[in-house]
Amino acid sequence: MAIAFLYSFVVTVSTVTVAVNAQTFAPLQFAGVNIAGFDFGCGTDGTCVISEVVPPVYQLSGVDGLGQMQHFFNDDGYNVFRLPVGWQYLTYNQSTSVLNETQFSNYNMLVSDCLSTGAHCEIDIHNYARYDGEIIGQGGPSNEIFAELWYNIASYWQNETNVIFGVMNEPHDIPNITTWAESGMISLDESGATSQMILLPGNNYTSAETFVSSGSAEALGMIRNPDGTFTNLIMDVHKYLDYDNSGTHAPCVTNNIEDSWYPLSTWLRANGRQALNTETGGGDVDSCVGYISQQIAYQAAQSDVILGYLGWAAGSFATDYVLSEVPVYNGTGWNDTLLVSMAMSPMTNMLVASVL
Repeated sequence: MAIAFLYSFVVTVSTVTVAVNAQTFAPLQFAGVNIAGFDFGCGTDGTCVISEVVPPVYQLSGVDGLGQMQHFFNDDGYNVFRLPVGWQYLTYNQSTSVLNETQFSNYNMLVSDCLSTGAHCEIDIHNYARYDGEIIGQGGPSNEIFAELWYNIASYWQNETNVIFGVMNEPHDIPNITTWAESGMISLDESGATSQMILLPGNNYTSAETFVSSGSAEALGMIRNPDGTFTNLIMDVHKYLDYDNSGTHAPCVTNNIEDSWYPLSTWLRANGRQALNTETGGGDVDSCVGYISQQIAYQAAQSDVILGYLGWAAGSFATDYVLSEVPVYNGTGWNDTLLVSMAMSPMTNMLVASVL
């Protein structure tokens, strides 16, 4: 197959030509993958059945998450891993901010494995801005409880500069996203966690396509550090390449440039902000290899405002999961999926700082 990497500053999308702001090329800062498993059992309504969790920790489940991450880091050049976990898992089904010692220790095994590779590691609360069907601060847990939860989490890793804090996975149908996001921000600031990146997700499942049009960008752009700056406050965006942007179908039908990455990068640059694409992906098929290669190349051309990408997903998923990026151990080494080996691996696309 022929894969066209788009290094030029003009990208043709279908019949529309999108002009890219000319600037000196610099590689993306980050590339990686989600290491899922602690989030298994969580639904978009914020319910999480913790008995369905399959920790990607060999000692707990037999899934060699550490081996996967070591392979991705050493062989592919990945330098960031997102580690989703359900709120209910961390508090053992209590609608509280108090971390259950055993549950948190289990999750910390994965975080420690991640940090041992030398990569950045994102703590991701995978609850869709809800707890058991109720929106945080609006019928569900109070903003104060959510702030205390993040205070407890952030305090533990406040001195780990390679830890990234992802405030919440994919909020949706939130009447006032700024209110609850600010609550999480206050707790992170008060914890003393001042050196880490903090990812701010928007409404509508934090879709890159609607991040600006939905008002998420404007609302989250108002959030500042205590000193008034927005250093390390990064917009958190997701975008899949199937026909309905659900990430549930194998074929890819778009590179997302015209309707998502162009308007988002334009807003980010105009407002002096940056974003990280923490979920993207497609099936292990040729159409996704082509379209994701184009998407990554465009993101790299916007590396002043788009920091990088993370695929969904590896970890505890079965290899026949529709969006599986789980590598297979063959007894002597790891074999990547077609999508990873031909498009997403920095060693293939050569667009990420970790390999240049």
